Amino acid sequence: MGKNDDGGIGVVAALVRSTFLVNAVYAESAREHGLTPQQGQLLCVLMAQPYGMSELGAMLGLAKSSLTGLVDRTERNGLVRRESDPRDTRAVRVALTPQGGGLAGEFYAETCRRVERLSAGLDIAEQGALADLLGRIVLDNEVPVVFMEPEEGAPTARRH
Repeated sequence: MGKNDDGGIGVVAALVRSTFLVNAVYAESAREHGLTPQQGQLLCVLMAQPYGMSELGAMLGLAKSSLTGLVDRTERNGLVRRESDPRDTRAVRVALTPQGGGLAGEFYAETCRRVERLSAGLDIAEQGALADLLGRIVLDNEVPVVFMEPEEGAPTARRH
């Protein structure tokens, strides 16, 4: 099941199984950094800039109550803080604390190393082709930027 006539894995099975593989690597890295995978995602998103709760909910695909609980737990751990939104005094933004910024950078770098190792059996041209094809799928489906390109060098977390 999930194999082509030539014995290879079909695109659906390959995408689904690769999702499980990346999620497992992500979860292991998060656990070793004392985070849940969802907290790791939150920290990585916030590395770029603070976001409002509705923006975060859309980016992470979380309902308001789930996001509130995630931010509450991460805030209790001293990794994020709520701050007033200068554009809308009724709204709050979530930002990394200095501790959260440091942990986000470490988690991001280690997770990038681990995910990159997944394609170590491919030569440079194959890695480029894989990146091009997956990139097209991601862009065609308008997936939010929840993880930056390692080549861009994750910006140092903003400390407000």
